[in-house]
Amino acid sequence: MNILHLDAAITGENSVSRKLTADIVNKLKATHSNAHVVYRDLHEGVPAIDANWFAAVRLAPQDPTPAEKALIATSDAYLKEVQDADVLVIGSPIYNFNISAQLKNWLDQIARAGVSFRYTEAGPEGLLKGKRAIIAYSAAGTPIGSEYDHASGYLRFILGFLGITDVEFVAADRLAMDRDAGLARAQEALDKLAA
Repeated sequence: MNILHLDAAITGENSVSRKLTADIVNKLKATHSNAHVVYRDLHEGVPAIDANWFAAVRLAPQDPTPAEKALIATSDAYLKEVQDADVLVIGSPIYNFNISAQLKNWLDQIARAGVSFRYTEAGPEGLLKGKRAIIAYSAAGTPIGSEYDHASGYLRFILGFLGITDVEFVAADRLAMDRDAGLARAQEALDKLAA
Protein backbone atom coordinates (compact mmCIF):
# COMPACT_ATOMS: atom_id res chain seq x y z
CA MET A 1 0.00 0.00 0.00
CA ASN A 2 1.30 3.44 -0.98
CA ILE A 3 0.08 6.28 1.23
CA LEU A 4 0.35 9.97 0.36
CA HIS A 5 0.22 11.92 3.64
CA LEU A 6 -0.54 15.64 3.21
CA ASP A 7 -0.68 18.28 5.92
CA ALA A 8 -1.72 21.89 5.37
CA ALA A 9 -2.22 23.45 8.81
CA ILE A 10 -0.40 26.65 9.74
CA THR A 11 -0.59 25.98 13.49
CA GLY A 12 2.37 23.62 13.84
CA GLU A 13 2.36 21.34 16.89
CA ASN A 14 -1.01 22.73 18.01
CA SER A 15 -2.71 21.49 14.85
CA VAL A 16 -5.59 19.07 15.33
CA SER A 17 -5.61 18.08 11.64
CA ARG A 18 -1.90 17.20 11.79
CA LYS A 19 -2.53 14.92 14.78
CA LEU A 20 -5.47 13.32 13.00
CA THR A 21 -3.54 12.65 9.78
CA ALA A 22 -0.72 11.08 11.81
CA ASP A 23 -3.25 8.88 13.66
CA ILE A 24 -4.90 7.84 10.38
CA VAL A 25 -1.55 6.96 8.78
CA ASN A 26 -0.52 4.99 11.88
CA LYS A 27 -3.79 3.04 11.76
CA LEU A 28 -3.22 2.20 8.10
CA LYS A 29 0.39 1.19 8.74
CA ALA A 30 -0.62 -1.05 11.66
CA THR A 31 -2.83 -3.06 9.30
CA HIS A 32 -0.53 -2.94 6.26
CA SER A 33 3.01 -3.75 7.34
CA ASN A 34 4.30 -3.16 3.82
CA ALA A 35 2.85 0.37 3.66
CA HIS A 36 5.08 3.00 2.10
CA VAL A 37 4.39 6.60 3.10
CA VAL A 38 5.26 9.73 1.13
CA TYR A 39 4.86 12.85 3.27
CA ARG A 40 4.37 16.39 2.04
CA ASP A 41 3.81 19.42 4.24
CA LEU A 42 1.88 21.83 2.04
CA HIS A 43 2.44 24.62 4.57
CA GLU A 44 6.05 24.71 3.38
CA GLY A 45 4.68 26.27 0.21
CA VAL A 46 2.84 25.22 -2.92
CA PRO A 47 3.08 27.67 -5.80
CA ALA A 48 -0.21 29.15 -6.92
CA ILE A 49 -1.00 28.65 -10.57
CA ASP A 50 -0.72 31.80 -12.67
CA ALA A 51 -0.23 32.92 -16.27
CA ASN A 52 3.32 31.52 -16.32
CA TRP A 53 2.07 28.15 -15.05
CA PHE A 54 -0.70 28.13 -17.65
CA ALA A 55 1.79 28.88 -20.44
CA ALA A 56 4.17 26.15 -19.28
CA VAL A 57 1.91 23.37 -18.01
CA ARG A 58 -1.38 23.77 -19.85
CA LEU A 59 -0.07 25.07 -23.18
CA ALA A 60 2.91 22.66 -23.08
CA PRO A 61 5.33 24.49 -25.39
CA GLN A 62 7.52 22.26 -27.56
CA ASP A 63 10.69 23.98 -26.40
CA PRO A 64 10.06 25.16 -22.82
CA THR A 65 12.38 27.69 -21.24
CA PRO A 66 14.29 26.72 -18.07
CA ALA A 67 11.70 28.60 -15.99
CA GLU A 68 8.86 26.75 -17.74
CA LYS A 69 10.64 23.42 -17.22
CA ALA A 70 10.80 24.16 -13.49
CA LEU A 71 7.05 24.89 -13.35
CA ILE A 72 6.28 21.70 -15.27
CA ALA A 73 8.57 19.62 -13.02
CA THR A 74 6.91 20.94 -9.86
CA SER A 75 3.40 20.18 -11.09
CA ASP A 76 4.49 16.77 -12.40
CA ALA A 77 6.02 15.89 -9.01
CA TYR A 78 2.79 16.68 -7.14
CA LEU A 79 0.76 14.69 -9.65
CA LYS A 80 3.09 11.68 -9.65
CA GLU A 81 2.76 11.40 -5.88
CA VAL A 82 -1.01 11.13 -6.31
CA GLN A 83 -0.77 8.73 -9.25
CA ASP A 84 1.51 6.45 -7.23
CA ALA A 85 -0.70 6.50 -4.12
CA ASP A 86 -3.35 3.96 -3.19
CA VAL A 87 -4.58 6.10 -0.29
CA LEU A 88 -4.43 9.87 0.20
CA VAL A 89 -4.55 11.09 3.81
CA ILE A 90 -5.25 14.81 3.62
CA GLY A 91 -5.23 17.24 6.52
CA SER A 92 -7.80 19.95 5.94
CA PRO A 93 -7.99 22.60 8.61
CA ILE A 94 -10.85 24.99 7.96
CA TYR A 95 -9.95 28.67 7.65
CA ASN A 96 -12.77 31.12 7.03
CA PHE A 97 -15.23 28.35 6.17
CA ASN A 98 -13.06 26.74 3.50
CA ILE A 99 -9.87 24.79 2.81
CA SER A 100 -6.48 26.43 3.24
CA ALA A 101 -4.84 28.34 0.40
CA GLN A 102 -2.00 25.80 0.42
CA LEU A 103 -4.38 22.88 -0.10
CA LYS A 104 -6.21 24.77 -2.86
CA ASN A 105 -2.89 25.50 -4.58
CA TRP A 106 -2.01 21.80 -4.44
CA LEU A 107 -5.38 20.83 -5.93
CA ASP A 108 -4.88 23.39 -8.71
CA GLN A 109 -1.46 21.89 -9.44
CA ILE A 110 -2.84 18.36 -9.85
CA ALA A 111 -6.10 19.17 -11.69
CA ARG A 112 -4.75 18.91 -15.22
CA ALA A 113 -6.87 18.30 -18.29
CA GLY A 114 -5.66 15.28 -20.22
CA VAL A 115 -3.61 14.03 -17.27
CA SER A 116 -5.76 13.78 -14.12
CA PHE A 117 -9.08 14.27 -15.92
CA ARG A 118 -10.29 14.49 -19.50
CA TYR A 119 -13.24 15.87 -21.38
CA THR A 120 -15.33 13.34 -23.30
CA GLU A 121 -18.55 13.52 -25.29
CA ALA A 122 -20.32 12.26 -22.15
CA GLY A 123 -18.71 14.95 -19.99
CA PRO A 124 -15.58 15.10 -17.82
CA GLU A 125 -13.95 11.86 -16.67
CA GLY A 126 -11.55 11.59 -13.76
CA LEU A 127 -8.36 9.67 -14.49
CA LEU A 128 -7.16 9.06 -10.91
CA LYS A 129 -9.50 6.14 -10.30
CA GLY A 130 -9.12 3.31 -7.79
CA LYS A 131 -7.81 5.46 -4.96
CA ARG A 132 -9.14 6.19 -1.50
CA ALA A 133 -9.01 9.57 0.23
CA ILE A 134 -9.33 10.09 3.97
CA ILE A 135 -9.73 13.72 4.99
CA ALA A 136 -8.82 14.91 8.48
CA TYR A 137 -11.21 17.86 8.84
CA SER A 138 -10.64 20.23 11.76
CA ALA A 139 -12.55 23.42 12.49
CA ALA A 140 -12.88 25.77 15.43
CA GLY A 141 -16.42 26.81 14.60
CA THR A 142 -17.55 25.30 11.29
CA PRO A 143 -19.62 22.13 11.72
CA ILE A 144 -18.91 19.63 8.95
CA GLY A 145 -21.83 19.44 6.54
CA SER A 146 -23.35 22.70 7.71
CA GLU A 147 -24.59 25.36 5.32
CA TYR A 148 -21.43 27.38 5.93
CA ASP A 149 -19.02 24.46 5.52
CA HIS A 150 -17.66 25.20 2.06
CA ALA A 151 -14.78 22.75 2.44
CA SER A 152 -16.06 19.19 2.77
CA GLY A 153 -18.44 19.36 -0.20
CA TYR A 154 -15.77 20.97 -2.36
CA LEU A 155 -13.18 18.35 -1.42
CA ARG A 156 -15.59 15.50 -2.15
CA PHE A 157 -16.51 17.13 -5.49
CA ILE A 158 -13.00 17.98 -6.74
CA LEU A 159 -11.55 14.63 -5.74
CA GLY A 160 -14.49 12.90 -7.43
CA PHE A 161 -13.99 15.06 -10.51
CA LEU A 162 -10.43 13.69 -10.64
CA GLY A 163 -11.73 10.12 -10.27
CA ILE A 164 -11.26 9.65 -6.51
CA THR A 165 -14.78 8.80 -5.38
CA ASP A 166 -13.96 6.80 -2.22
CA VAL A 167 -13.75 9.81 0.13
CA GLU A 168 -14.15 9.61 3.92
CA PHE A 169 -13.92 12.26 6.63
CA VAL A 170 -12.56 12.11 10.15
CA ALA A 171 -13.91 15.37 11.55
CA ALA A 172 -13.00 17.31 14.67
CA ASP A 173 -15.37 20.25 14.34
CA ARG A 174 -16.82 22.95 16.60
CA LEU A 175 -13.61 22.82 18.65
CA ALA A 176 -14.04 26.39 19.91
CA MET A 177 -17.45 25.54 21.36
CA ASP A 178 -16.59 22.20 22.97
CA ARG A 179 -13.08 20.95 22.22
CA ASP A 180 -13.46 17.68 24.12
CA ALA A 181 -16.66 16.79 22.26
CA GLY A 182 -15.11 17.67 18.90
CA LEU A 183 -12.05 15.53 19.58
CA ALA A 184 -14.28 12.70 20.82
CA ARG A 185 -16.28 12.80 17.55
CA ALA A 186 -13.03 12.58 15.59
CA GLN A 187 -11.79 9.66 17.68
CA GLU A 188 -15.08 7.83 17.16
CA ALA A 189 -14.79 8.32 13.39
CA LEU A 190 -11.17 7.19 13.51
CA ASP A 191 -12.11 4.07 15.46
CA LYS A 192 -14.75 3.19 12.85
CA LEU A 193 -12.40 3.83 9.93
CA ALA A 194 -11.62 0.67 8.00
CA ALA A 195 -7.88 0.29 7.71
